[in-house]
Amino acid sequence: MNKINYQKELDSIIENNKGKKLPRLLLQACCAPCSSYVLEYLSKYFDITVYYYNPNISPESEFEKRFSEIKRLIKEMPLENEVKLIKGVYRYEDFLDVAEGLEDEPEGGERCFKCYRLRLEKTAEMARDEGFDYFCTTLSISPLKNSQKINKIGLELERKYGVKWLPSDFKKKEGYKRSIELSREYNLYRQNFCGCVYSHSVEDNNEQ
Repeated sequence: MNKINYQKELDSIIENNKGKKLPRLLLQACCAPCSSYVLEYLSKYFDITVYYYNPNISPESEFEKRFSEIKRLIKEMPLENEVKLIKGVYRYEDFLDVAEGLEDEPEGGERCFKCYRLRLEKTAEMARDEGFDYFCTTLSISPLKNSQKINKIGLELERKYGVKWLPSDFKKKEGYKRSIELSREYNLYRQNFCGCVYSHSVEDNNEQ
């Protein structure tokens, strides 16, 4: 099956929205490094609210540390338009529920897909309830994340919740490389595991 170029689809949406009022975007974000390039890129074209919803992260001190970093980044980065931040409730048991029976799955497998859906579904629900025009996630910036699967889930949730999914593959246009540059510029904490207890043992030299 041919892969869809979601970056091209995003480019088309941005072009079509030019000259109009900035659309409201609810952006689920996993951490400051992944958010850095995405915010730099999208803040010109969208009225962004970052939704830090990540019940997969453990321990809770790690969850809090990543939130503090994304909060600092938004404050310090000279973005095109104001970016707001919402901190999601931390309930690690919600992640354990979706991961049940998939504990031995490899990183990047079905357990991760369930985790994508958990976070994106909550984002879509909030986007619908709060009247956002689009919802999206920073996850596709990582070379270790399956952007085709992320977008497929996003489009399914668009149909379920009636709010537009913003297609994306943020690793394109050297987005991942730019996120590393911005992480150095702002001295961001770059974790060496995705977040959940199962990823702690996985060596990730790419620092998602």
